[in-house]
Amino acid sequence: MAREQVLTPITSRPPFWRDVRILAILGQVAFMILVALIAGLLYANVTSEMKRLGIAGGYGFMDQEAGFAIGVTPIPYSPQNAYWRAFQVGVINTLLVSILGIVLATLLGLLAGIAQLSGNWLVAKLAQVYVAIFRNVPLLVQLFFWYQAVFLALPRVQDAIALLGPIYLSQRGVSMIGITPTPSTSWWAGFILGGVVIAAAVWYWLHMRQMRTGQQSPRLLIAVGIVLLSAIVGWLALAMNPLEVTIPERQRFNIQGGFRLSPEYAALLIGLVIYTGTFIAEIVRAGILGVAKGQKEAARALGLSGGKSMRLVILPQALRIIIPPLTSQYLNLAKNSSLAIAIGYPDLFNVSRTIANQTGQVVQLIGLIMLSYLTISLVTSLIMNLYNRSVRLVER
Repeated sequence: MAREQVLTPITSRPPFWRDVRILAILGQVAFMILVALIAGLLYANVTSEMKRLGIAGGYGFMDQEAGFAIGVTPIPYSPQNAYWRAFQVGVINTLLVSILGIVLATLLGLLAGIAQLSGNWLVAKLAQVYVAIFRNVPLLVQLFFWYQAVFLALPRVQDAIALLGPIYLSQRGVSMIGITPTPSTSWWAGFILGGVVIAAAVWYWLHMRQMRTGQQSPRLLIAVGIVLLSAIVGWLALAMNPLEVTIPERQRFNIQGGFRLSPEYAALLIGLVIYTGTFIAEIVRAGILGVAKGQKEAARALGLSGGKSMRLVILPQALRIIIPPLTSQYLNLAKNSSLAIAIGYPDLFNVSRTIANQTGQVVQLIGLIMLSYLTISLVTSLIMNLYNRSVRLVER
């Protein structure tokens, strides 16, 4: 009778040079050390070259007087302010054109993307022509067109084109009705903030009730109503109006009052919106076509109209396809705003270039520019990733 062999399990761990987990950690550590060595070598090379050329390091020069004017200043600024203040103006100008551009480009791209799939032949062809033309013309060329051929070609202030509103179009930009804050604006903002908090709480309560009982309610309408009601109550409760409306009036040599968009800002905003809107339109079109045909047929079988089926059935599912590439277009729009230097809009890059020319501190300014754009891109990516996580399909 053959003797049976009993196999005993091996309990000893393998040597570390054969452990996959340890090798993976060691590989990452080695890579980080290599990156640190390369960064240190570059830093030593740059600092030694700056010393050889007699260029001081650090950012102490940013406390010096700027000495140059900026055409578009959303915050108080004068040439007597420090370079830090001028740099802040550039950052805010970039944020203003980027945030508004993202909103408008999204709306335009959404409309154009849906229009390309319209059953109306004329609407579909117009949307396709818009995408085909503006997507294939370089953005820099479009900026020159809007600035040189459109806004600078407008009449002088004395002969400004008057539209309803009133809105005046001239070589100095677009003048429209403006709203200016008063000393009681902060109190009114507190009322609105309180309304937003209450609206969010009510929206969440209605959402949880729907999850428990299935009872639906117009949550968005109720939330908006609460915010509007708090704004009205705050307006009536304050002794002074929190906002003042100023109407533009055409004078002999200028337009007084109201709110004015400079030609540079208007040209940059229009160019970014129209150019980025074409790419968003293609993303929306691809996302809608990515939804299964059976979903559209099911919505039609339930008696939903074309608009309701698009809003309630198709678009919510298409968002899972649309959001990731849409994030890239938002980042591109923010970075493409640096082309403002071509038409003289004082954005982050343009103002930093002026500071670098006056101080000679090019390396430090390039570092600030890179850090600013990196921060804008990371914050945008974070917001979009959080939203993408909320709409993604959860597998069970």
